[in-house]
Amino acid sequence: MSAPDAGALPGNLLQSLPRDADGPVFAEPWQAQAFALTVQLHAEGAFTWAEWADALSRELASDPEDDGGRYYHHWVAALEQLAAARRLTGPAELADRTAAWAEAYAHTPHGRPVELLELSPAPHPRLRPAT
Repeated sequence: MSAPDAGALPGNLLQSLPRDADGPVFAEPWQAQAFALTVQLHAEGAFTWAEWADALSRELASDPEDDGGRYYHHWVAALEQLAAARRLTGPAELADRTAAWAEAYAHTPHGRPVELLELSPAPHPRLRPAT
């Protein structure tokens, strides 16, 4: 996965991420995927950066003991809450996907990517198509 264009992100969001000489780095592939999904949902009009920043700030504030090690867990939780609030997903769909990921993870050999081949949702009608 390549890094998103820093100029396309409000407030140079990439500057706050862990980086090396080539750009942002992530400890696990799912962290990069969560980041990319957030950027894409914003690009498709699902929420503004101000809404995203507010959701993430609230989530981070809910765990004052976090030393940064759970940052992307909070990122995903904020994204789930924002998606539900914007009616991009419902509680049942979110629970189903969470369970499917847990099941796929439990049956994926170490070192192999976790895949959910049976889940390929249609674009949400409230999002504008990517150009």
